[in-house]
Amino acid sequence: MLSAAHRMRRAADFEQAVRRGARGGRDTLVVHLTTKTDHSASGPVVGLVVSKAVGNAVTRNLVKRRLRELVRARLTALPADAGIVVRALPPAATKPYALLGADLDAALETAERRARRRVIP
Repeated sequence: MLSAAHRMRRAADFEQAVRRGARGGRDTLVVHLTTKTDHSASGPVVGLVVSKAVGNAVTRNLVKRRLRELVRARLTALPADAGIVVRALPPAATKPYALLGADLDAALETAERRARRRVIP
């Protein structure tokens, strides 16, 4: 479970991450990463988006629980000023836990690389 300090709650934060953040995607999920959030004192904040396209309520909740745990295990490796939105795609419902974690790692790496490119020295 993600602690309250690491949860993204405001719609404006989700919107900023999705619209202005760097994106990294795989067939099961898409990661949007933005930096310079106002939550940096508490570390990175993470929001999850799991739409009805993923499946019924039971399936969506299973995907959310898996993604929460996968992200929680990676919090220390994330930039302290990061705002991250993880959007699950329909194939996430059938992907095994370990492969979902590998997709998350790859998508985070891509988003971080693209975010570094956007920074103007």
